[in-house]
Amino acid sequence: MTPAVRANAGPGVGRRADGAVEVALFTRVSLTGAPRADEWQNCRCPSKSCRYGERMRAVPGVVALAVTSDMPMFELSIACEIFGTDRSELADPWYELRLCAAQPGTTRTQNGFALHTPYDFHALTTADTVVVPAIPADAVLAGDTARMNVSGLPEALRAAHANGARIVSLCTGAFVLAAAGLLDERRATTHWMYTGILGARHPRVRVDPAVLYVDEGDVLTSAGRSAGIDLCLHLVRTDLGAEVANQVARRMVTPAHRPGGQAQYIEAPVPRCGDDGLAPVLQWALEHLHRQLTVAQMAAWASVSTRTLVRRFHAATGTTPLQWLHAQRLARARHLLETTDLPIEQVSRLCGMGTAGNLRHHFTRSAGVAPMDYRRAFHGRPARTVSADSLAPPRRADADCGG
Repeated sequence: MTPAVRANAGPGVGRRADGAVEVALFTRVSLTGAPRADEWQNCRCPSKSCRYGERMRAVPGVVALAVTSDMPMFELSIACEIFGTDRSELADPWYELRLCAAQPGTTRTQNGFALHTPYDFHALTTADTVVVPAIPADAVLAGDTARMNVSGLPEALRAAHANGARIVSLCTGAFVLAAAGLLDERRATTHWMYTGILGARHPRVRVDPAVLYVDEGDVLTSAGRSAGIDLCLHLVRTDLGAEVANQVARRMVTPAHRPGGQAQYIEAPVPRCGDDGLAPVLQWALEHLHRQLTVAQMAAWASVSTRTLVRRFHAATGTTPLQWLHAQRLARARHLLETTDLPIEQVSRLCGMGTAGNLRHHFTRSAGVAPMDYRRAFHGRPARTVSADSLAPPRRADADCGG
C-alpha cells in the first residue's frame, strides 16, 4: 500500500498515480510520498498493510555502515559507538551493526586505522538502516567522482532504498547520496563549508545550510562532524524513544539536544511527532523569544495545564521548559554576536535576556568567554540590521570533515 497523493490532518482519501483511490496513511504525508522517520506513531492504517510503519516498527534492526578507503575516522566512530556498542540493557534487542566495503576484508581509513569489514556492499541492500559516513575533504573539493562512486556503492544504496531501508549520511557523506541520485528534490545538508559546493554540483538538491540535520523520513542527512552525533541520537530517539536516547547521550557525555553550532542558528529539533502539540508551542516560543515568556504562558498557548506541559516537555526533550528557553536565548545571542554589530544592550533585548549585565553573566557562564570576546572570535559575516520578526525561525525549520 503506497501513501496517498493528497495530505491532510487526519484520515482521508487520495488518488494514486495509477488512478486508484486509497486512504491517507499518515497525518502528515509529503507530496514525495515519504513520511518522516517518526511518522509511524500516527499511522492509522493496519500494521500489516503499511510498508513504512511496518519497517519502522521493526527497529532497531540491522544498521549497515558503508566503509570506503581513506574515510575520516570521526564519523565512522560515531556510528560504531551509537549503534555498535551493545546497550541491550537499555533496549533489547539493540542494533546489529555491520561494516560493509567494496570487498570483504580489511579497509584502511584515514590516520593509519584499519577496519575489519566482513561484509561487501551487497549487504547494504538487506539492512534496515544504511549509514554513509564522511568522505575526505580533498575529494569533495576536487570533485573526485571516483571516490564518491566507489564500485558497487551507488547501486547498493539505490537498491537498499528501493527495498525500504532508511538511508543516512553523516557530514560529507551527503555527496555520496547526491551522486547516487537519492537527494534529488529533497532537503539535505552537509558540513557548512561545503553546502555551497553541494548545491552547485547537484542543483536538484534543496540544500539547507543552517541545520544540524534533515529528516526526510527515508533519507536523512547531517551537518558536519559532531552533528553526526545529533542525527544518530535522533535515530535512536525515533526508534526506541526519548528516554533511551537520553540515556545514550548521558553515557557519551554529550547533550541529548543542542541549540546549534558555530556560525549557525539552529532551531532545536522536535524529537517526536506524537508529542501532543509540543512542536507548535516550541515554534511559538522561538517566534516570541524576545519576550519574557513563562511556563504558564506556554501552557496557556498550548491549551494544557502547566503540569501537563512540563511532563510532556521532559518526556520529549529530557529537560524543562525554562531550561530549554534559556538555551534558546543563549543560541539567539550567539547568532546575533556572530552575524551583526548590534550593541550588547540590543542583543540582550532581542534574545530576551533583558539587561546587558544579565546577558554577560549567563553568556560567560555558558560559553566561557564574554560576549564581546566571543564576537571578536566568531564574527565572520557582514553586519546587518535585524528585528525581532526577522529572527523568527521558518515555519518548517528543522556543517565537517576537514573543517
